Amino acid sequence: MINANLKSTYAADERVLNNTYKQMFVYGMMALLALFTLFANDYMILIASQMGILLIAVVGINILTGYTGLVSLGHGAFVAIGAYAVTIFNNVATGVIPAGIMPFFAVPFAVALAAIVGVIVGLPSLRVKGLYLAVATLAANFIVIFLIEEDLFAPWTGGMVGINTNSPNFFGWVLDTKREMFGLIAVVGLTALLAAQNLIRTRVGRAFIAIRDRDYSAEILGISLLRYKLTSFALSAAYCGLAGALFAYFYARILPEQFELALSLNLVAALIIGGMGRTMGPVFGVIIIVLVPEMIKVIFGAVAGGSASAGQLRAPLQEIAFGTLLVLFLLKEPLGLNQIIDRILRAANRWPFARG
Repeated sequence: MINANLKSTYAADERVLNNTYKQMFVYGMMALLALFTLFANDYMILIASQMGILLIAVVGINILTGYTGLVSLGHGAFVAIGAYAVTIFNNVATGVIPAGIMPFFAVPFAVALAAIVGVIVGLPSLRVKGLYLAVATLAANFIVIFLIEEDLFAPWTGGMVGINTNSPNFFGWVLDTKREMFGLIAVVGLTALLAAQNLIRTRVGRAFIAIRDRDYSAEILGISLLRYKLTSFALSAAYCGLAGALFAYFYARILPEQFELALSLNLVAALIIGGMGRTMGPVFGVIIIVLVPEMIKVIFGAVAGGSASAGQLRAPLQEIAFGTLLVLFLLKEPLGLNQIIDRILRAANRWPFARG
């Protein structure tokens, strides 16, 4: 019975797409995205764009929680920092930096600011872990939202009423339609996913995994917990800051309530459902998190015909669906949907010798 793939060279062992099924899946998805951008309707483009933005943020949480083993419930704050930072930078730098190259300055600024705040928020990880660290990051979420809503910063952030955003301008090409923005989101999302996949194959990524498995043993082996835990927080926050920048470019206006605790919980739920510590886990988790509410909305609309009572019932039903999914995956498949699909692909790769 075949139970493994023979690797005869180091190059073969290092390949990410190490079998035909993975290659067909990745290349097929790239072709499908290209066709989707050209032929999908506006509603589908909207849903797919939301998935792409959330995917980048969940990949960032996967670096912190899935690979480094540090729990965070406050990453919605870093998405908010990225969204507000890119918007404020655009407003302040207008007339100083040409509009055609503004995104090349605004987005790195937003990502860098989110990373710096991530390092500050990550300082408690040097002393506490688990539930205590989750509470510390949760507090950071409330603090960031409070500062955004504070009257002192309202001239820049818009306070409670929010702030209008800007469309990205690349050398005179203004991405002012949802379809054009989806093309940008898809390219950035795919690049971010591949970057995270390659990160765990580097010395830094292996240090993250060592800390996740046993931090004291990793420190004995010479891995600096100070350096790598803060690096993990910085990278994770940077990913969320990038997602926030795309969020601001995609929507015409941003509000503080868009980045509250519900967003952080949705990001963590997507990671748990998809599979922590796996490259494709965030992809599968985001698909489930975004599509389940939309499916419930469509089903209720078809059954009830848009009545007010159906709309009141739909919202709590969505929350029940999220809770049920989390409980089922934690009980039946803690490694997430990615593990189920991996099991299917391994069986297909060993066919006709596969059993079970």
